[in-house]
Amino acid sequence: MIVGIISENAIFTFLQFRETYRMTGDISQSLIYSISTRLRPKLMTAIGAIIALLPLAAGIGTGSELHQPLAIAVIGGFIIAMPLLLIVLPTLLALIYKNQKHTKHLI
Repeated sequence: MIVGIISENAIFTFLQFRETYRMTGDISQSLIYSISTRLRPKLMTAIGAIIALLPLAAGIGTGSELHQPLAIAVIGGFIIAMPLLLIVLPTLLALIYKNQKHTKHLI
């Protein structure tokens, strides 16, 4: 579940970066725009899931022993994924696109 959500967020961020990069040709401006545009949906997804799973992770309620490990894993996945999406992905995109020459495509 975590891999799917994080992959979807990364793909949307990459598509936003690529579209902005084609229009502007500036890597840093495109990265800042794509990250800032996709920041709110990423945070809403992560914070919503974390808040929803906190009672299960805390062991509150009947039968929570069964679901507690899953809730802890999902919360940990979201906590680790946010820095990856906000720091590692833009860094990798900047390194990949740094050496490419910009050509405007009208596609």
